[in-house]
Amino acid sequence: MGPPPGLALAALDRRRDRLFHRRPSLRVRGERSALVFVNAVGVCSTFYRFREGLPCLWEAVTGRRAPAWPRHSHRDPGVGLTWELKDTLPAKRQVYYGKLLHGRPVLVALRLFPAFYALVRGRQTARDYRAEYEAGRLSLTAKRLMDVLIRRHPLYTRELRAEAFLLEPGRTREFERAVAELQQGLFIVKTEERYEPSFSYRWGLLEAWLPEAVRAGRGLARPAAVRRVVANHLAVAGWGAVEAVARLFGLPRAEVTRAMAELVRSGEVRAGQVIRGLPGRWLVHRDWAG
Repeated sequence: MGPPPGLALAALDRRRDRLFHRRPSLRVRGERSALVFVNAVGVCSTFYRFREGLPCLWEAVTGRRAPAWPRHSHRDPGVGLTWELKDTLPAKRQVYYGKLLHGRPVLVALRLFPAFYALVRGRQTARDYRAEYEAGRLSLTAKRLMDVLIRRHPLYTRELRAEAFLLEPGRTREFERAVAELQQGLFIVKTEERYEPSFSYRWGLLEAWLPEAVRAGRGLARPAAVRRVVANHLAVAGWGAVEAVARLFGLPRAEVTRAMAELVRSGEVRAGQVIRGLPGRWLVHRDWAG
């Protein structure tokens, strides 16, 4: 008897290992290969490993799947290079870096970033922060930071805190929460990490830092943006399910279902696929379906 019908999970995992650079011979060794990696996969985490099949830069740097966190991480070359790359690539405006997925930092290729902007901000510009505040979707502290940055940007952390009257040590957590809120809302972006004379971040308006990508995102309809993100994910991850993809990208299940149905009708994705080693049936990208 031959093997049971369906795709072999082991073979699919080996293909993921190649695409995710989870092999020593394929590992990311510097800025150039890191940029090639991010552009190829579209979106990847920095250190956190998402179970839904998102590539991870740290895995690509180490050339291994699920590497153990080193005891002396501050001296580990893999951790050090990953940390350096997540700073240098965005600083040169070659990729977007921010906490887009479940509060975890990710790197996004500029070709895919307009879709993320369309999903988060739609047709809004930075000045629409007031409408977001009045609708109860933006905190007062975040509004105050935007009041400052609309007047003058970019600003280092101390300057921004001073102009927003948030310099007191007891308000550090309040400031950090508001910055995270604005980052995740794609209003602001970290434009620089300064190490001398003291360590500090510099913050600016996203639309001023990536004007072309933001403009493209504002012109992209939401259904097209959902489809673009979902299609990219399945092309890279190989297989998935509606629930898992919706959870990963924080999208309504109904929107992901519609996007998947369009991809199936176009032939880009095949539905109802059996993967030996996994329960149930799966959506598999045509390039992975054999």
